[in-house]
Amino acid sequence: MNERVVVTGGAGFVGCVLVPHLLAEGYRVHVVDALRFGGEGLLPNFIHPNFSFAEADVLDAPRMRTELAGADAVVHLAAMVGYPVCKKFPDEARRTNVGGAEVVLGEMPADAKLIYFSTGSNYGEVTGVCHEDTPLNPLSLYGETKTRAEIMCMERPNSVALRFATAFGLSPRMRLDLMINDFTYQALVNRYLLVYERHFRRTFIHVRDMARVVPHLLRHWDAARDHRLNVGHETMNFTKEDIVQHLKSKLDFHLYFADVGSDEDKRDYEVSYARIRALGFSLDVDIHRGLDELLSGLRMIRIRNPYSNV
Repeated sequence: MNERVVVTGGAGFVGCVLVPHLLAEGYRVHVVDALRFGGEGLLPNFIHPNFSFAEADVLDAPRMRTELAGADAVVHLAAMVGYPVCKKFPDEARRTNVGGAEVVLGEMPADAKLIYFSTGSNYGEVTGVCHEDTPLNPLSLYGETKTRAEIMCMERPNSVALRFATAFGLSPRMRLDLMINDFTYQALVNRYLLVYERHFRRTFIHVRDMARVVPHLLRHWDAARDHRLNVGHETMNFTKEDIVQHLKSKLDFHLYFADVGSDEDKRDYEVSYARIRALGFSLDVDIHRGLDELLSGLRMIRIRNPYSNV
């Protein structure tokens, strides 16, 4: 195998896990990232002869034309991810999430495969079980921009849009704002956790499985192409209360359920993953393995307050 895969935003939370998976599968991997959050998570890959990197903004069309040239496949990760950062920087979110997709679509080779990392936030507030044909109803700016980009990507032949469950797990470019990661860190470090909307339900996926699905789909491209795919598994569907009770079984901490607070994406639904399962993909990391990883690994993270003696 000698296919060239270009990963935009490859220095991020998912990209830093995805790149080693692709290299291990024999792909030539070229990462393009603006390094908004640094690039240290990619350092172990530079020893690999099939890895290359370019620091570039996904909105720079002439530069992206150069970086995308010769790609057999493009994995488009570059985005402002999550409703809090999109709400804080709305103009940049629109430029990056929508404008960045426009640039990639305009500058990538016409015959290359495209895998677009979309999100379950596109569904918005839903009653019942979501499947790929459920009408999209994004409620946050994040969901709106990702939905617009997904629509544009799927108007292009030879493309796949992946609507992922809520991510969690350890990555070389760690994120503590993700729900399970945040709950685990607070319970571990503060020994106290405040939870609102305790009965809200959503599905979760470990970052390792988010990475694993890409080479799987590239191997089964003829069956996957031109599809929108929910990525996850029904066994990973939990309420917030379920998650914290799993944590309580592994760690002693004080838990308080609040009556105030809300999720702007209104993620409270179950999802069908029959379509991705029909393509032969299954998850490797369940909730217990994922929580055990977090409880072990997060002990290494030290966030120091320079104004405290504690």
